[in-house]
Amino acid sequence: MKALFTVLLFAAGSAFAGAVGQPAPEFTLSDLTGKPVKLSDFRGRYVVLEWVNPECPYVEKHYGSANMQGLQKDYTAQRVVWLTINSTRESHSEYYPPQKMAGWTKQVNAAPSATLLDPTGKVGRAYEARTTPHMYIVDPQGQLVYAGGIDDKRSTRQADVKTAKNYVRAAMGEALAGKPISAASTSPYGCSIKY
Repeated sequence: MKALFTVLLFAAGSAFAGAVGQPAPEFTLSDLTGKPVKLSDFRGRYVVLEWVNPECPYVEKHYGSANMQGLQKDYTAQRVVWLTINSTRESHSEYYPPQKMAGWTKQVNAAPSATLLDPTGKVGRAYEARTTPHMYIVDPQGQLVYAGGIDDKRSTRQADVKTAKNYVRAAMGEALAGKPISAASTSPYGCSIKY
């Protein structure tokens, strides 16, 4: 009964967590070297948040095809901050400690601004992140302007990346052009986050 009350209390307190049009929940997480990274340090710039789990076949699809790295490189070159977040709990078999996560990041030639670990799941839950990948865009004023999937092809096939509508690319293109984002909320797909 107490556990149910705690869940209900959390749900009630997070009614607007991770919602487009609301302030992005503030957080501080450690990067792979142990350095703290705070979201508000990037106020004045666009920030992309990408939830990741290297063991997930949907993540493998987007890294194996170099789709995710391409997005990271394209937007960080335009002064967008890209934060990759792993919210897998420490006791789960798919948890990657900092050194292993750093090795994977190097192996797949990932190019985020920082890779952050969230083993308590506090930040993932604050954003209501459900899948890997699950994508968010925070505008320079700290508002969430996009939340959802990376694209519209809900598969693990790398070949599908070429024909997919990439929601993140479309949203960033509109945002950087000063236009409203036409699809600000989409349905994420992928593996469940291992909270």
